[in-house]
Amino acid sequence: MQTSSDRHEYPAHWEADVVLRDGGTARIRPITADDAERLVSFYEQVSDESKYYRFFAPYPRLSAKDVHRFTHHDFVDRVGLAATVGDEFIGTVRYDRIGAGGRPATGAEADEAEVAFLVQDAHQGRGVASALLEHIAAVARERGIRRFAAEVLPANTKMIKVFTDAGYTQKRSFEDGVVRLEFGLEPTDRSLAVQYAREQRAEARSVQRLLAPGAVAVIGTGRAPGGVGRSILGNIRDGGFTGRLYAVNGALPQGQKELDGVPAFRSVRDIDGPVDVAVVAVPAERVPEVVADCGEHDVQGLVVVSAGYAESGPDGRERQRALVRQARSYGMRIIGPSSFGVINTSPEVRLNASLAPDMPRAGRIGLFAQSGAIGVALLSRLHRRGGGVTGVTGLSTFVSSGNRADVSGNDVLQYWYEDADTDVALMYLESIGNPRKFTRLARRTAAAKPLVVVQGARHGAGPRGHAVRATQLPHATVSALLRQAGVIRVDTITDLVDAGLLLARQPLPAGPRVAILGNSESLGLLTYDACLAEGLRPHPPQDLTTAASAADFHAALSHALADDSSDAVVVTAIPSVGEGSVGDAALAEALRSAAAEQPTKPVLVVHVELGGLAEALSAATSTAPQPGAASGPDPTPRTGERVKPRAAADAGAPADEKGAPAPAPPPEGTHPIPAYPAAERAVRALAQAVAYGQWRRDAADPGKVPEYENIDERGAAALIEGMLARGQGLTLTTEATCELLAAYGVHVHRALPAPTPDAAAEAARTLGHPVALKATAPHLRHRADLGGVRLDLADEEQLRRAYAELTELFGSPEELRPVVQRMAPRGVDTVVRAVIDPAAGAVLSFGLAGAASQLLGDMAHRLIPVTDRDATSLVRSIRTAPLLFGWRGSAPVDTPALEELMLRVSRLVHDHPEVVAVTLEPVVVAPHGISVLGASVRLAPPPARDDHGPRTLPAY
Repeated sequence: MQTSSDRHEYPAHWEADVVLRDGGTARIRPITADDAERLVSFYEQVSDESKYYRFFAPYPRLSAKDVHRFTHHDFVDRVGLAATVGDEFIGTVRYDRIGAGGRPATGAEADEAEVAFLVQDAHQGRGVASALLEHIAAVARERGIRRFAAEVLPANTKMIKVFTDAGYTQKRSFEDGVVRLEFGLEPTDRSLAVQYAREQRAEARSVQRLLAPGAVAVIGTGRAPGGVGRSILGNIRDGGFTGRLYAVNGALPQGQKELDGVPAFRSVRDIDGPVDVAVVAVPAERVPEVVADCGEHDVQGLVVVSAGYAESGPDGRERQRALVRQARSYGMRIIGPSSFGVINTSPEVRLNASLAPDMPRAGRIGLFAQSGAIGVALLSRLHRRGGGVTGVTGLSTFVSSGNRADVSGNDVLQYWYEDADTDVALMYLESIGNPRKFTRLARRTAAAKPLVVVQGARHGAGPRGHAVRATQLPHATVSALLRQAGVIRVDTITDLVDAGLLLARQPLPAGPRVAILGNSESLGLLTYDACLAEGLRPHPPQDLTTAASAADFHAALSHALADDSSDAVVVTAIPSVGEGSVGDAALAEALRSAAAEQPTKPVLVVHVELGGLAEALSAATSTAPQPGAASGPDPTPRTGERVKPRAAADAGAPADEKGAPAPAPPPEGTHPIPAYPAAERAVRALAQAVAYGQWRRDAADPGKVPEYENIDERGAAALIEGMLARGQGLTLTTEATCELLAAYGVHVHRALPAPTPDAAAEAARTLGHPVALKATAPHLRHRADLGGVRLDLADEEQLRRAYAELTELFGSPEELRPVVQRMAPRGVDTVVRAVIDPAAGAVLSFGLAGAASQLLGDMAHRLIPVTDRDATSLVRSIRTAPLLFGWRGSAPVDTPALEELMLRVSRLVHDHPEVVAVTLEPVVVAPHGISVLGASVRLAPPPARDDHGPRTLPAY
């Protein structure tokens, strides 16, 4: 128990699971009086050298007084945190608040603390101290501490490096043989960059350990053929896994040493040697025993294909939480439960730990699916279209996350970001557990390689097995934010595959200009119309006629690719008959050779029933399986596809294990040309590539967040602190709203209350005519169409007449809540909003006021903080934007002033997370200047932790 001086409750929200540098996990939590024995045991395992570095003298054991001091904290002025694996400490950190002269102190007036670490020698180098520093710094900031001081012996270079590499602003001094480091705890751009880089390396490593194991055990391999575990065991074996494989079944007869030619054991603990990954395929009620065995055997990670968890209801959800807690207590990460499995086609690994019976072709597409059924469909489509239909393009890795209780799409993105074998990332998501982090990671990934996402369950609740933060944003808004982050958003898995194949095979287009050529005028016109519908700029189709030869296609494509007025080429082809008609192989070679001459522009083929052409096009690829590979083209034709006999010239070609001739090696430097069975699908994929290419060019110069001299950040913080002291969450009064916004240079036109006609007249005299009279009752606010607003009231007589009309039409002044406001210059009415969504984070929205935004939903959105380029694009992103730029002869309005206003609102919300909602409506944008006529602000206490806080895994 804590002593009476320990005056604060146990801060449970400081508990967190973290991923360490080597990919393992640890739990960070506050140290309490109950940890005395753990602390003593931990200290006994620390080397004498580490103890010397900690206490600056030989210190072989802790005294009873030391143990009491290091385990009794008040969680304000004295705080200790421990990193644990299982039930044991592997590292500790503590701070003690100090005042002048370095003496112990209490109270908020002392904002400095002394910090010290100790990490068990066996766990040094895993990033334990760095993770502890992030968490103790966050705790200190929460308790009003602004600076840390640390004294370190010069020889303790590892600990000095922990502090200096953290990225905080610091100063160093050397006195009495000790290095003294002092650093502020406010996050800086550099400290956040360091934190995100460490997060990326750790999470990528944790996924790599699951996808590239040296040894795999399949637990739950039934004695009879069939069953999930036995099937996965066979798939791993038949896929050619390069590591060690073991079968585990607790019901094996004594003395049985093999199962299907694989070494077999009754328990994973009986295996003589390390096991990196365990595939768990036992009933859910037996999983805890299996996890315990794996933890005791130091297994690094689990792929749980067992079902019966959160997808089955409340009991299953609690079972899933217990699974994650148990696995993390041993430092293991989990893919699943209810996972379809994982695949890695790398020649160094060749792991098919999934229910897919065939090893997919090796290639450069990474695939992530939350649904097992959709994962099967995607694997099948990529296998079918990736070989023998549109060119040989295969997978690098595949992850089916199932209920994604632990490893999620965010973790896999961290892995793909640095994976040299993955050029394109495809994701099927049914929920996004942390959209704020996903958007951050997606933006970074998309800057390096394309990321294509299709989201299921868009119009309803996500799968029951997924723990998802509630969001207040409509799906369209979330999609817009993902596109802003560079994500290529598509609506169907067909579009996902179509876009992925194009991006994996062809260079990005430099613009929207499209050349169209082919031997069918009708198909060319369909392609032309599809381009216009997708916002591309097509040239008139070039009809080569049905008599076109392979040489004609070659010449036309060469000319189109050399033409500076085109950025991409779509070739349309239909079967030709008669003497001298072009053959599939000849046409494919003509297109390939022409494209190779100009490899900087994408080429797509729209074909009609040209199985032979598609197969011929498949020959030019760097991802074609080599002769003797374990997989080959899918022999099953697509529905309606004509199956043509192979040319006699193929008779002597080398064959793979299924008897299909292996594709010829590709010419050096060529790209496989994707082919599509419909013009609309080809053009839709091309439009996605065009938009992504433009995003990549824009992302190279994202703009900057401007600094404004007349922003009073400290004054605003003081106002917010005083206002929040009155309640946990509140909507500010009109006066408080105006005062807070004014601190950021946003000035709201005064609106004086008018409870009586005489009060209205007095308000008008104060403000000066002409004025507006407005009803501010909720059902009439911002509803000029209902007649609740009277404008341009030039004198008192008009004002009193308007007042009488409003009360006669809508009720008493008490119901109407009328106000008087000075008339603003004429312009376009707009609305600017900012909201902190619990899932997506801070979002800035803009649209035209009234029906355009309320009825048609014509709003554009950007993530906060907004840069100057973001603000410029935000104004131009709505469909009704022409009204701001002189539509039909009207005067263009002052959009630079509007952009500045949005940048100031963005700064306010970014600087002060307590500001959870801002609405400016209407904002009248005139030809010169803007007028904010209405505003509201809502405050709430900031979250204890956010995406800028220390690294943590989702809580369970």
